[in-house]
Amino acid sequence: MNSRAAEVPRHVPLANCLLCAERLSKFYPDGRVQALDDLSFHIARGEYVAVMGPSGSGKSTLLNMLGALDRPTSGEVYFEGKPLAEFYPWDGFRSEQVGFVFQSFHLLPALTALENVQIPMLETRRTAAERKAAAESLLELVGLASRRDHLPQALSVGERQRVAVARALANNPPLLLADEPTGNLDSAAAEAVLDLFARLHSERRLTLVVITHDPALSRRAQRVLRLKDGRLIADEPAGGNGPASRR
Repeated sequence: MNSRAAEVPRHVPLANCLLCAERLSKFYPDGRVQALDDLSFHIARGEYVAVMGPSGSGKSTLLNMLGALDRPTSGEVYFEGKPLAEFYPWDGFRSEQVGFVFQSFHLLPALTALENVQIPMLETRRTAAERKAAAESLLELVGLASRRDHLPQALSVGERQRVAVARALANNPPLLLADEPTGNLDSAAAEAVLDLFARLHSERRLTLVVITHDPALSRRAQRVLRLKDGRLIADEPAGGNGPASRR
């Protein structure tokens, strides 16, 4: 576990900061492969951020750090002003504070859409009736109320991804992390997911951090972080109109 003092960087205005990354570095076991190299940035509550870069630039590694799926070799991630080390064990943190959306959906094939959405709720104190009602509401939110009783194999790939988004929202987290969410989708299905993300951002003020190679997705974001060889090489408005001001 990181032995650095748990002190939030002074240059960060914590009042509106949901995620702070301070000097994140990640080496893999042999010590010769560095996936992240001294990354620092912060993300405000309600911000929509795209993370872009070539394959191998450290994007997925970074997302794993932000969601407490992995730990940095050095540096720290702060959530609402507290270092993630203080949230250990991280299962509860991930369940309550973060929703994850992956390129491959990860739906359970033997469960219906409604049942898949309820999975994150099983560790909560909600009753079966409450879980079902919440899942129905989320499927309506993503436009799939009529597909609630379908197994994943009976859904299109775009519908599967929207079920995955509904599942990510099951415990009403303030943060959504998505890793190439449109990577397996055709243009129409991708557009539906992008519209959904935009709605979640504007209506729910959800904080979104999305890894993507898709310029259409990055244009929908407010801000783009660009990585290369594990380093943050640009932090700019989504329109690409120059460096974003450092907060």
